[in-house]
Amino acid sequence: MKLSRRDALALALGGAAAAMLPARAMADAAADAIAAFTGGAATGTGGLTLTAPEIAENGNTVPIAVDAPGATEIIVLATGNPTPSVATFKFGPAAGSQAASTRIRLSKTQDVLAIAKMPDGSFVQASSTVKVTIGGCGG
Repeated sequence: MKLSRRDALALALGGAAAAMLPARAMADAAADAIAAFTGGAATGTGGLTLTAPEIAENGNTVPIAVDAPGATEIIVLATGNPTPSVATFKFGPAAGSQAASTRIRLSKTQDVLAIAKMPDGSFVQASSTVKVTIGGCGG
């Protein structure tokens, strides 16, 4: 099979276009996870604290903490990960405090987003950008 310059150019442009698709798919996955959690409701700010490091030396183990007094549920998303949902915390009436901490994996520098569902049905969010020097999800 002979490959002309025109065919090579078409293949290169097709490959570049295909490489751009996952970035959009990841953004859509994060937006879909937010919409599924909030039911499409608007989110406010305040009442939720997200603690994450500004710089993570290793993306394999990034410590985070969330605190939302009175919240019934908190979801944590890493918007740049292949699978954005990283943690969901549910708090019952016997919970002493509505706070949690864990370690998450981040594939690259990205925003970490926390959304809390409050007892009145409203949602609040907080975000933090974490710079990753060594990726933790195969990067």
